[in-house]
Amino acid sequence: MADYNRYGHGTSGGYGHTPPPSAPPAPTSAPPSSSSYGYGGGGGYPSAYPPPPPHQGFGFGYGPAPVAFPPGTHPDVERAFRAADRDCSGAIDEHELQGALSTAYHRFSIRTVRLLMFLFNGPASSAPSRMGPAQFVSLWNCLGQWRGIFDRYDRDRSGKIDFRELTEALRSIGYAVPPSVIELLIANYNNGVPSHGALDFDNFVECGMIVKGLTEKFKEKDTRYTGSATLSYDGFLSMVIPFIVP
Repeated sequence: MADYNRYGHGTSGGYGHTPPPSAPPAPTSAPPSSSSYGYGGGGGYPSAYPPPPPHQGFGFGYGPAPVAFPPGTHPDVERAFRAADRDCSGAIDEHELQGALSTAYHRFSIRTVRLLMFLFNGPASSAPSRMGPAQFVSLWNCLGQWRGIFDRYDRDRSGKIDFRELTEALRSIGYAVPPSVIELLIANYNNGVPSHGALDFDNFVECGMIVKGLTEKFKEKDTRYTGSATLSYDGFLSMVIPFIVP
């Protein structure tokens, strides 16, 4: 029997529901023993936020649109959002989000940005192509957690996560992903070639989000926590297609 409760998540409703998607806390101790699938615990947010993009100003003599950030939002995150919101509309599109994330971390591919936009806005969003301040704050904090995991397991400080490091990173947060799947994940970001491939930070985030999201969706079908489930063709497509981003 797959022991979901040891990972503290129960039967999550998956992405598109509250609370917003997040990365697991960065581990602060030795990785837990492997399991069929699940979710890790421990740790917390990184000690500091990445530097915000340079402030661009509002220009043209007009004031910015009112922007309401969640209580307790770090000032650096507020500045990052306002700098990215070049048209002062109070929301940012995928290209503005790409600029903010690329300045704070390293260049994010538009594919990863679109996946993050979808996951954090949710399918029921009235403006799925634009992100407001609340979703931006959730995303920023989530990426801080993923960054902590990335830095912990990038043991050779290459700025990339290789096969072994990816396996250890996912296992540390409760996902015992088999080697054959790790090879597929790495090949997906290396022109189909798994050998000697490695993931940049944005690819690592995308990979982790997909593993986490699909695992949570699968758990909804695996009601007895056995590690197997029966799905209809329609159910399978509905589970997988939201994670396929052009």
